[in-house]
Amino acid sequence: MFQSFEVTARPEQGPPRLAALRVELNREGLDGFLVPRADAHQGEYVSARDERLAWLTGFTGSAGFCAVLRDVAGVFIDGRYRTQVKAQVADVYSPVPWPETSLADWLKEQLPEGGKVGFDPWLHTPGQISQTEDSLTGSGVELVQCANLVDRIWDDQPGPAAEPAKVHPIEFAGESHDAKRACLAEALTKAGAKSAMITLPDSLCWLLNIRGSDIPRNPIAQGFAVLHASGTVDLFMDPAKLDEVRDHLGADVTCHAPDAFLGRLKGLDGPVCLDKSSVPVIVADTIGDRVQWGDDPCALPKACKNEAEIAGSAEAHLRDGAAVVELLAWLDAQAPGSVRETQVVTQLETYRRRDNALQDISFETIAGTGPNGAIMHYRVTEETDSTLEDGHLIVLDSGGQYLDGTTDITRTIPIGTPPEEARAAFTRVLMGMIGMSRLIWPKGLAGRDIEAIGRAPLWYAHQDFDHGLGHGVGAYLSVHEGPQRLSRISTVPFLPGMILSNEPGYYREGGFGIRIENLIVVEQAECPPGGDAHREMLSWRTLTFAPIDRRLIVVDMLDAPSRAWLNAYHAETIEKIGPRVSDEARAWLAQACAPL
Repeated sequence: MFQSFEVTARPEQGPPRLAALRVELNREGLDGFLVPRADAHQGEYVSARDERLAWLTGFTGSAGFCAVLRDVAGVFIDGRYRTQVKAQVADVYSPVPWPETSLADWLKEQLPEGGKVGFDPWLHTPGQISQTEDSLTGSGVELVQCANLVDRIWDDQPGPAAEPAKVHPIEFAGESHDAKRACLAEALTKAGAKSAMITLPDSLCWLLNIRGSDIPRNPIAQGFAVLHASGTVDLFMDPAKLDEVRDHLGADVTCHAPDAFLGRLKGLDGPVCLDKSSVPVIVADTIGDRVQWGDDPCALPKACKNEAEIAGSAEAHLRDGAAVVELLAWLDAQAPGSVRETQVVTQLETYRRRDNALQDISFETIAGTGPNGAIMHYRVTEETDSTLEDGHLIVLDSGGQYLDGTTDITRTIPIGTPPEEARAAFTRVLMGMIGMSRLIWPKGLAGRDIEAIGRAPLWYAHQDFDHGLGHGVGAYLSVHEGPQRLSRISTVPFLPGMILSNEPGYYREGGFGIRIENLIVVEQAECPPGGDAHREMLSWRTLTFAPIDRRLIVVDMLDAPSRAWLNAYHAETIEKIGPRVSDEARAWLAQACAPL
């Protein structure tokens, strides 16, 4: 099994660890210390060595941070984790709604007389620190660089990840790393930069057509790189990782040990392009006045998938969809009260493992039944494992890492007879998902311009959800990928080739959760008869195929275009998935996809 169910953090561990950290505060003469979720590479996911936030507080969410002061410790969490944090942290920690409450405002309230708050310059970006410092102006609160105080007290901290890197074949990558480096180097030259810093592991792996396993569920190898305007690269990575990829990298990629990184930066000619949202503060400080602020040069090209990447992703989704259909058929044959959440997770992974291209799951499977379904990023453990009872809904959010693509799918399934209020909410969520799937929009719009389409049916009922409508997805890379997002705060225009999730939901704390998710790819929209051919418009093509549970749909709430879309989607699901599943699952699929 890729997934395990052990408890990885306990609330009772938090108080003694917090007390030990405060001893270090006193020793350093500090009034506080910041503990982020991030590591030095600023990716969303971190290795066991860098799980400092979870180790200290017990909170295991993928976003957030802790601000530890002498007499109060705030755990800052966004809307996805407001329920989860209550169960994971001890009462010595105070959950803080973020970003509604900024770090600066909280520090000013907690330290009215001012004070010094330490931070590790490897674990924070210039953008984060400068924004907070600007907001602290005149308060007497000062952010100061210091050694990592959590590392001092974490006696059994794991060592650095050192898994071997592997070549990502050209048949899946679609473009050689020579061609990628040349293209980005040309863009650097046009921007007047001599080099660019690459710190995000998925950017580095995309650029060099390599993959790794340094981070659970993410096929990435951690390291740093400097891309030069000549097209050459200095790669800083543990030499033990590189044995299988040295020949692939070639003469234009020079490999160095990680401890040579900062020294090499000191000798770079400027300007050096840095992305203030992803480089560590210590890198910006080392570059100094040679900095040219800009975007990660890999981010946008990586997001706009080429034909091979899109074709691979589409094929991976069909095989993955077959595994999901086998699971749904199996689950439908079980009596209410006879199955537990862990069994669902295990059974689904068993079906996925029949595919030899599967390398891992793409994240810890979310299988939350009843009240657990209202915890948006619920992870079932041996202690929380619950039975699927009559009247429950189960939110099943899962995905696979295949050699040719990364998948992410959510379905909500009723157990026995679902409550009517849950069916009504489910139908509103479905209406939002269909509305976004059908959308055609002018080129140039970003997530903030169209995200409301997926929320509007819920808004009319005075309902909403506290996560974005969708995130970018990599090509056998991170399941959460930027810079594109279906979010009210995203300003990155959508471009052909971008893959995103479309996942509206609804969550009633203590009651039930609902989410429906497909992955969709941006394409050029065809102009219908009578349309303005001179207007460039975009649309979505759906990649994910698996039934959406008809038992949860209040059919009278759907308008004719929505019904037509769903019937067409289910007909295509039968066509694409039917030949890939067992006879029993195929018979179940025909019933599950019957027209409304």
